[in-house]
Amino acid sequence: MQRKVTKAIFPVAGLGTRFLPATKSVPKEIMTLVDRPLIQYAIDEAREAGIKEFIFVTSRGKGALEDYFDCAPQLEQTLREKGKTELLEAVEATNMESGAIAYIRQHKAMGLGHAVACASRLVADEPFAVILPDDVIAGETSCLKQMVDAYQETGGCMVAAMEVPPSKASSYGVLDVKEDMGAMVSVKGMVEKPAPGTEPSNLAVIGRYILTPDIFTNLKGQGEGAGGEIQLTDAIATEIAKGQNVFGYRFQGRRYDCGSKAGFLQATVAFALERDDLRDELSQYLEELVVARRAAE
Repeated sequence: MQRKVTKAIFPVAGLGTRFLPATKSVPKEIMTLVDRPLIQYAIDEAREAGIKEFIFVTSRGKGALEDYFDCAPQLEQTLREKGKTELLEAVEATNMESGAIAYIRQHKAMGLGHAVACASRLVADEPFAVILPDDVIAGETSCLKQMVDAYQETGGCMVAAMEVPPSKASSYGVLDVKEDMGAMVSVKGMVEKPAPGTEPSNLAVIGRYILTPDIFTNLKGQGEGAGGEIQLTDAIATEIAKGQNVFGYRFQGRRYDCGSKAGFLQATVAFALERDDLRDELSQYLEELVVARRAAE
């Protein structure tokens, strides 16, 4: 039996330039899908997977993100006095227990691998998860929970994997598959953003990882990779070269790329349509919109 995964790193230091000017003053991670910020979806997924300690790698200008997880006594008291129980419960669910959450500053934007390395002292010698909030994954069982359950059988390192069209493979880290076992694949190599036509497969790495602390040793001695940044996939590839087990996990669920405007809008519509209080009105509006567009063509 493997050690339980109870710590997760959330790299949230990015500037969110694709969402300017909104992200000039609002961290991208607290932009909302319906009525919950991106980061709340990531936290809820981690909690479902059994994560107890949450490590945020941040940067200057992320104060609002830190405040989001703090208690709001005045707001909570007002809701309590007005008998708004449902809203009060929703607000209290965002509070994090003292000591459960930690913040580390990444002073220079040097890539995902560098962001993860910034948290090495807090992780120490335990296996840990990495969650990228930009990737919102909807499913009956959360993606990370699926991976944690599988990890208990396999150990090693594990990455979430999703099939993508070959034309889009150059935007991802791509797996070189050793053996395909269905939901799980063993990996013999990883290539970060391969040149078009050189991708070893169509299995792309998505923003969920379960890693061993050996990754920190690899990152420490690692130079710059694709894009002039320190790449996490390169550190995982080093584990493969050392003969360690690395797996890709085909998760069950729908992934939304909320790092792009189109993906963010798609997720907003999809999550809203799952809500009993929004479904009917929104569905009617979308149907009317489609009819109006067709009539105008």
